Amino acid sequence: MIERILPEAAVSSEVFGDDPHARLLPEEEQYVARAVERRRREFTLARSCARRALGELGHPDFAVHSGEWREPKWPHGVVGSITHCRGYCAAAVAPTSVVCSLGIDAEIDDALPEGVLRQVTVERERDLLAGLPAGANWDRLLFSAKESVYKAWFPLTGRWLGFEDAFVRIDPPGEFHAELVEAPAPSSAGELTGFSGRFRFESGLVITAVTVFPD
Repeated sequence: MIERILPEAAVSSEVFGDDPHARLLPEEEQYVARAVERRRREFTLARSCARRALGELGHPDFAVHSGEWREPKWPHGVVGSITHCRGYCAAAVAPTSVVCSLGIDAEIDDALPEGVLRQVTVERERDLLAGLPAGANWDRLLFSAKESVYKAWFPLTGRWLGFEDAFVRIDPPGEFHAELVEAPAPSSAGELTGFSGRFRFESGLVITAVTVFPD
């Protein structure tokens, strides 16, 4: 499913529900040694997805470590992203020769809890949401899009990006665009001014993906 919103150069792996064969490598165990069982299982599924995808790029059994901000650390020459929500987990990777950065996110296709929308959006975004066709959880999509934007942003800059720091416009039927609110940001991919992404509502989920290509 996730592959439908990813570039052709990307490789993905996903799991619906559980995967009894999912496992951690010994080097990955340290990150969930004291975690509750639910967190440990999520982490295991995510790392298993990541390693399957990496295997298709020639990195079988690569131990995916976590960075200071719990971001996955990929092999040299590879970019990627991981997401998980209730009942679903996915990972996507791509060679840096084709893609500078990837960000993916999956959320349950349901309205955001009361009060959350104002915490993760600015007034102009809420005005645009009100003008979108009825019948879809656009608020949840906007939240997911911002998560994907951050996941694509961080590996390029190593900096935090708040929900209010990127203005997102949804363009049905399947695209969104994010504009940085502040001045353009320097990054390893050049000067960033915004991001473009794709989305789908499918199988009870909202999924989003952001891809940054070389100039």
